[in-house]
Amino acid sequence: MNKQTKWIGAAALLAASSLVLAACSADDEANKPSGDKGGDSAPAAVEAKPDNNPVDRADMKQGGTVVSAIGEITTQLNALHNDGSANTMTLWTWYNPQVMLMTPEGEVYENPAYLSDRTVEEVDGNTVVTYTFTDEATFNDGTPMDWKTIEATWRVQSGEGDYQPNSTDGYRQIASVEKGETDKQAVVTFKGTFAWVDALFQQVIHPDAAKDAKTFNESYINEPHPEWGAGPYTIGTWDADKGTVTFVPNEKWWGDEPMLDERTFRVMEATATINAFKAGEIDMVATASADRLAQVADMDGVKTYRAPDVANALLQFNANTPALSDINVRKAAMLAIDREQIKEVNFQGLDWEEPPAGSFNLYPFQEGYEDSFAAAGYEFNSDESATLLDEAGWTMGDDGIREKDGEKLSFGYTTFGDDPTSEAIARVIQQQLKAVGIELNIENHPSSEFATVVNEGDWDTVIMRFTSSDPFGVMWMCQIYCMDQGLNLSDTSDETFDSRIHEQVEALPTAEEQIPAAMKLEAELMSESWGIMPVYNGPIIATAKEGLANMSPEPYSGLDMFGVQPVENFGWAK
Repeated sequence: MNKQTKWIGAAALLAASSLVLAACSADDEANKPSGDKGGDSAPAAVEAKPDNNPVDRADMKQGGTVVSAIGEITTQLNALHNDGSANTMTLWTWYNPQVMLMTPEGEVYENPAYLSDRTVEEVDGNTVVTYTFTDEATFNDGTPMDWKTIEATWRVQSGEGDYQPNSTDGYRQIASVEKGETDKQAVVTFKGTFAWVDALFQQVIHPDAAKDAKTFNESYINEPHPEWGAGPYTIGTWDADKGTVTFVPNEKWWGDEPMLDERTFRVMEATATINAFKAGEIDMVATASADRLAQVADMDGVKTYRAPDVANALLQFNANTPALSDINVRKAAMLAIDREQIKEVNFQGLDWEEPPAGSFNLYPFQEGYEDSFAAAGYEFNSDESATLLDEAGWTMGDDGIREKDGEKLSFGYTTFGDDPTSEAIARVIQQQLKAVGIELNIENHPSSEFATVVNEGDWDTVIMRFTSSDPFGVMWMCQIYCMDQGLNLSDTSDETFDSRIHEQVEALPTAEEQIPAAMKLEAELMSESWGIMPVYNGPIIATAKEGLANMSPEPYSGLDMFGVQPVENFGWAK
């Protein structure tokens, strides 16, 4: 899923392995087993570099098409809505304003096509940000982008009323949005100081789409509304039944000419994408497994790229499942899972190593990172797991499965798609849990059912991928740990989590103060909930036709790490 920062929409945007890497289940990865490793230890930082073939516009060809796979065309097409996913954001980015852009390292800057100026200052103890839109900035229906655009975006994400946004973080700290010196200027005043202004208003919404909660929540259901969009491309065709979306140059665009004549996304299962790439039907494909890399190794005219994935693969435990309602059972299950064995399976043949994933706030390569999960008490320890289950009253049955009050300790593990690595990981976890007397039933669904199954809560445990849109993970801490947030689906947070995050982290005036406080608090919250388990971060590995340049311009798509590039620069090098 995704995080509005940390995760798109934060809603978690689980990433799938079909290259725009945007579906939300972490199923499309790779595997290989090992034994009891004891505790994990992490180096302070790992090297992180983008690998998306950056090319200047002057060295690009004008024209051509690019076709790639996508996991699904979601029912909810509003990327700012809680039910949006990384797939939603990928498609949204191609026909909606990219007001803010970002370097691969996470440095935010204004898109000059939309904003002529942005200033940040402190006035009377309050952070004030002033956005000035260009005269040309206009939605496709002729509505000017102005202070009302910023006001509408704030209103739907403020947490007030019946709007269902993907995140309220940062927006709920805003006291007001007012007209500046002209209609084209918006003055945003926060309630006190605010440390993460770069994380806000990266996407904006048309005021008509935000006029009331019903419109915001429902108008984008199965309807993309290109008239509410803006940018170098607009929708050419949108056929959810056939699983095809195309974008074509927008005649109403005022900025740099888009490089492509057409950009196409096709819904495909992960296993179908490799054959489609080999047949020339798509121009890039995820190759994050030894088998997939082998299948493209002898192809002419292609190149393989790899970069750290700014994402967390995690295992969610649904506390509404009777067997998982006990925190000690959830903790026992996590202690029984050897993450190193899962990583060996997942990274087999990839020549990839990484430290343990220990936080949903920061990545190991970011300054200030600490292994919160280890600090919370996690280490792979089957003996301690068995002891916890004994103390919880689950006794071992003759068939090797524990029982209590006539019920077996049994629950499901939901997977999506037909990727063999995902199946292998499921089997590994199944064996690890059986070793301590837990029966895990694997339940598979097509990738296209991900959003429906997850949103309806029809699962017991599921591996997801939370993909970050920016480096400001601490700001988005509430998306993971506050009650009733879109990312943490385990239902294991309590009412104190919200207040502690607000008081112990968000109330601090600077990022430098918030980061260590957030890492300390995260360990505490993990130890009190045992609802979500970080498993690994992993690489993005993709193979593309030679000459494809400036890849993955959208948030959450990976090869350029935190980068958000102008979509008009994506295309073919000369």
